[in-house]
Amino acid sequence: MNLLIFTRCFKGIVMREALRFIHQRERFFSALVRPLVWLGIFAAGFRSVLGVAIIPPYETYITYEVYIAPGLIAMIQLFNGMQSSLSMVYDREMGSMKTMLVSPIPRWFLLVSKLLAGVFVSILQVYAFLLIASFWNIIPPISGYFTILPALIFSGLMLGSLGMFLSSAIKQLENFAGVMNFVIFPMFFASSALYPLWKIEETSEWLYYVCLYNPFTYAVEIIRFSMYAELTPHYSIGIIIFTIIFLTLAILGYDPSRGTMQKKGGK
Repeated sequence: MNLLIFTRCFKGIVMREALRFIHQRERFFSALVRPLVWLGIFAAGFRSVLGVAIIPPYETYITYEVYIAPGLIAMIQLFNGMQSSLSMVYDREMGSMKTMLVSPIPRWFLLVSKLLAGVFVSILQVYAFLLIASFWNIIPPISGYFTILPALIFSGLMLGSLGMFLSSAIKQLENFAGVMNFVIFPMFFASSALYPLWKIEETSEWLYYVCLYNPFTYAVEIIRFSMYAELTPHYSIGIIIFTIIFLTLAILGYDPSRGTMQKKGGK
């Protein structure tokens, strides 16, 4: 009986996120516009400046577009995780999450279900991006389209947990956009998404260590290697650790009445 309740709850949350994704088409296109702008405009400008030597997992010289593709995929998942968390802040202010948490379902199960639903949506966005990116000759091996799936699940869970943790710490909806920009862009630029770590080390040693231990770097690298069917145990373990930390903090810190209480107090 309990299993049936949990299954219905999980199915309901996933369907709710899927319907929200279908009806909010601008969310789908906005998730693709950012990486495509980087791919079509910025990569063309950086190509002549930032040459990429032969580095694992690549077996030959590659174009700059091929190098930044995994970083752009991780960017899609990061933005999706933040947008999903933004909807959590909205649901909290409207009282929807408080209503859901009145049910006998544990809080952690509701939050994990919402996280998994967001990961599912981000994976759909990534495969749509890979389809469009093929016009830029970003075509991994056929097996890469399958081996990337576990990496997308792991990276999606970590980045979604990060967004969930931030949403649990934000009191009001209007403050979330500023926090998103404060988190997203430093994470993206201080990572291996745009340039190899060895290039960063040649320029600045302290920045190299910042990029090395940046959770976003772990997401980028596990996606990069999985596209070529290669395992990276240290990056995989790091992602699992970061996911556990962010998700635990999110579950412990999430207060469904925080937004509504603030709203009532302001009246």
